[in-house]
Amino acid sequence: MLNIILTDHVERDHLLPLTFTRPVGKIRIGLWTIEEKWSNYTGASVSFLTQDYLKKVFPSSYTSNNIYVNGAVLPSEKLIQSIQGLSESESLMSNGHWVATRSSEKLDHFEVHGEEVEAQVVDRSWKIFQWNGQAIQDDLDVLRSQRKSQEVPSWVTLIGDDIFIEEGAELMPSIINTLDGPVYVGKGAHVMEGTMIRGSLALMDHSHLKMGSKIYGPTTIGPHSKVGGEVNNSVIFGYSNKAHDGFIGNTVVGEWCNLGADTNTSNLKNNYADVKIFNYALGRSESTKSQFCGLTMGDHAKAGINTMFNTGTVCGIFANVFGGDFPHRNIPDFGWGGSAGFKNYRLSDALEVAKIVMERRNVELTDELIEVYSYLHENFSISK
Repeated sequence: MLNIILTDHVERDHLLPLTFTRPVGKIRIGLWTIEEKWSNYTGASVSFLTQDYLKKVFPSSYTSNNIYVNGAVLPSEKLIQSIQGLSESESLMSNGHWVATRSSEKLDHFEVHGEEVEAQVVDRSWKIFQWNGQAIQDDLDVLRSQRKSQEVPSWVTLIGDDIFIEEGAELMPSIINTLDGPVYVGKGAHVMEGTMIRGSLALMDHSHLKMGSKIYGPTTIGPHSKVGGEVNNSVIFGYSNKAHDGFIGNTVVGEWCNLGADTNTSNLKNNYADVKIFNYALGRSESTKSQFCGLTMGDHAKAGINTMFNTGTVCGIFANVFGGDFPHRNIPDFGWGGSAGFKNYRLSDALEVAKIVMERRNVELTDELIEVYSYLHENFSISK
């Protein structure tokens, strides 16, 4: 069995704030996280080589035959074959990105040379929603080789037939159009009455679409999430809620986030210019080279009712946004405020809310997670 170690490389800093609280390999795109993809595509054991402060939560597992893989790289059949063919100390590259290295040793740095291969490297946050449609299709192709879908209830209006329903999913009378892309409904997921879906969509385990929801693909709603209103081409990692009316489009939302009623994101500038968003690694904004880009929201961020996010807003981890008018397009980590500015969100208050929110999903705020969040507050909060 392959022993794959998904490794944070230079792409990690360009994916902040999403990667403050997780290795790059824990990013969700398509049905699965990148870690789950490598496991499901190869049957390999998968662990992480990540930042020091994250290692207690996401440890590494070594054997005498390790394949170090860039955590931002998506698997494909052709790439997997190339990786399996590596000899000791050989590496793969793709357009300047390190892709993989085989080594029996414990490595912490990697030579940036090797055989050139084709690979998809998620090196910017907007690629998560831009590539989500193909990722959903690729993941479903793998899933369908492993098991069969449940029957579609007779009261669901299905246009096309490209749908996969897991055991325990509940679909009430709704309209599902799969002509533009497939629809996946996970275990224990619930599609309430009046929902309108235009694929592609991945609704993951135990997530809910509220009554009258309008979902345009390619969209992924990660596990244990509640979504209502209008959503277009967005990815919600999981354990987050956008349960009420309001629009998000071309957006990436982390875990443990909440968007209050009538929260809206702008995803297109009035002048139709390419959208720029803030890049932590560069310390400045950069162009997405796309007209469409909404919100990028880090874990544990919250938005009060009627919050408006401007085009290309980046919202840091544990940010708490409220009030009228548009807040700044670069909302600081642990920021508390809105359009008038932000002050520091005290760690004790942030942890208290996190504990309550996580307990609602039967997830423990462990000592190891508290240590991670404390480190992030000490080093990256607005007071620094």
